[in-house]
Amino acid sequence: MRNPHNETLRSKQTQVARAQEDAPERRCIVSGRAVSRDESIRLALSPDHCVLPDALARAPGRGAWIHVSKAELAESLESGKLRAAFSRAFKTGGIQIPDDLPDLLEKALDNAFLQRLGLEMRAGRLILGSDRIAEQARTGRVAALFHASDASEDGTRKLDQAWRVGQDVEGSKLRGTRLPLDRAALSVALGRDNVVHLALNDRSSAKRIAIPLRRLQIYKAAVPAASDADGDRVLD
Repeated sequence: MRNPHNETLRSKQTQVARAQEDAPERRCIVSGRAVSRDESIRLALSPDHCVLPDALARAPGRGAWIHVSKAELAESLESGKLRAAFSRAFKTGGIQIPDDLPDLLEKALDNAFLQRLGLEMRAGRLILGSDRIAEQARTGRVAALFHASDASEDGTRKLDQAWRVGQDVEGSKLRGTRLPLDRAALSVALGRDNVVHLALNDRSSAKRIAIPLRRLQIYKAAVPAASDADGDRVLD
């Protein structure tokens, strides 16, 4: 089903912007910035005072939030800034921070996103295979489109165009999101061969995917430039 012609891309972007403004915020203990909770990453303090990743933001007990890239986290860890920030946040000493926390957090965020994809696949909402994606995209049955980081420009461009056709927005910047994961990682996680492109056929699924993906993009510094941000998106 295609979007009504009077429901413009810009009006949808306005709705998303308003929703983001209304979202609860968390303050990054490293940068001091107040950022949407959905774009913040939680680190939890274990009972033995060890700082651990909490990619799903569900771990019980005390926690703190960050909004930094992996490189920025590693720098703050090496300089001692991260330890000082945790000491202030938790008002306690004896905090243990693993030397490989940046790598542990990256793995946790990768897993959170890939596990969410796996759940959507098992529910029958994930579309795989370029031909199948193209067919459903042209008929308006794709809510979100994704490409592996090593997907070819030609294949990506064709599927993006099919999606725009199906959404009646030809000539717009609408395009699939290039993931900060390559085809090998996607294939292993989903148990399929050569997963290069994937799509979701359900808008609720697309929204569920959006939060772990956004956190992963921020941490891997793979967020689109501001001028291109309205192109990479899911339908609302």
